[in-house]
Amino acid sequence: MSDQFPVHKTDAEWRKELTPEQYRILREAGTERPFTGEYTDLDKSGVYRCAACGAKLFTSESKFHSGCGWPAFDQAVSDGSVIERRDLSHGMIRTEVLCANCGSHLGHVFNDGPAATTGLRYCINSLALRFEQKKTED
Repeated sequence: MSDQFPVHKTDAEWRKELTPEQYRILREAGTERPFTGEYTDLDKSGVYRCAACGAKLFTSESKFHSGCGWPAFDQAVSDGSVIERRDLSHGMIRTEVLCANCGSHLGHVFNDGPAATTGLRYCINSLALRFEQKKTED
């Protein structure tokens, strides 16, 4: 990844901070197996942050059950929190989703999400995320 992102570290620094599987997904654009991620079926209120740099990416309000095997969201937390770029890997034409803060690979976005909202499905690897549960008010 280049220095175009606010957070940039060497491969050695990323390898030290991330688990080997997180490094494979976040820094090498890997994908976790479907239906194996800890956030796929999570229904708690809160914010999903980048597992690499901690930037806010998605909220529980935008999460929905898509049946695809990965956490799915219909929108990012704000404009500019993620970057989308064309991905021609594996003989497919897709749109890759990256953290705008550190450039880490998060997953892909598709145009088959809920028609009642954005029509988008951000299909994101659980290992690319860190969930921060909303504090309950007494």
